[in-house]
Amino acid sequence: MRLPFLQLDVFATTPYSGNPLAVVLGAEGLDTGRMRVISSWTNLSECTFVLPPTEPGVDHRVRIFSGRTELPFAGHPTLGTAAAWVHSGGVPRVDGTIVQQCGIGPVEVAHSGDHFAFAAPATLREGPASSEDLAHAAEVLGTSPSAVEEARWVDNGPGWLGILLPDPDPEAVAALRPAAVPGQACSIGVIAPTGPGDADAFVVRTFFSETDGPLVEDPVTGSFNASAAQWMIASGRARPPYTVRHADNSAGRGVCSSRSRRARCGSGAPHGSASRGRSRSEPVPPQSRQPLPPLTRPSVLPRAASPQARPSSAASQGRPDRLLQG
Repeated sequence: MRLPFLQLDVFATTPYSGNPLAVVLGAEGLDTGRMRVISSWTNLSECTFVLPPTEPGVDHRVRIFSGRTELPFAGHPTLGTAAAWVHSGGVPRVDGTIVQQCGIGPVEVAHSGDHFAFAAPATLREGPASSEDLAHAAEVLGTSPSAVEEARWVDNGPGWLGILLPDPDPEAVAALRPAAVPGQACSIGVIAPTGPGDADAFVVRTFFSETDGPLVEDPVTGSFNASAAQWMIASGRARPPYTVRHADNSAGRGVCSSRSRRARCGSGAPHGSASRGRSRSEPVPPQSRQPLPPLTRPSVLPRAASPQARPSSAASQGRPDRLLQG
């Protein structure tokens, strides 16, 4: 048995500049253990598995893994899986709206051409963080708890702890040099206001690690941008429409957008933008969009091979390629 496999670049304005994602289609023959092995093998932040739905009113079921950890929801995997499903021949029950069955519940994904937008789900955990949680986040970020204006749980699946910095100093956010704390996993999103005259209202950076694993920074994170928008709007710190940029110059360029409880994604962004990853609260202008590159026939996932093999150079560069699975 051979399974279709795709690797995509989500939130990308140019090839290899966004957040990569592995998608395995027709994965009903795989058990949870095998999914964990494949996800870890891809060496990407997330890998998804598309299955037939088990609930009425949805188009397909999605299981999302980050390494060996299964997530109930994540932003760029939701959008990338929807794109892979459509480009591989999937037809939604309702034209223009895909309904995914995720661990967090049904998630609506609107699409028009190569542009996809998910309706942000309700948070699984919210409210003020404890002093212990704040101290841990500050240690990871290399800053002091006293430098944080507010620490709040804004977890819509990946476990996000939101850290709001008070000063309008984007360079200070870009200068953060976080490091994992041994023995403690984390999912931390940092958001800070910008100064007067800045075209964007906030700057954002997001970090995560598994227990005893390395700290990883996401170039553009749909789930945190969605819950951060809910937080900023509900607390009166922002009124839509507003824009957000990702502050780390090493992150990939990309576009996502948020409008209250709805997060929108565009596959292109204005060239020459100062941001590497952008969250926008209005649709991306058509003249700035770049269509997704055409997806060739999906590669196949053979049943019998070594899970110890590493991705080929083609796969690591973001092109569909053959994945070997034990």
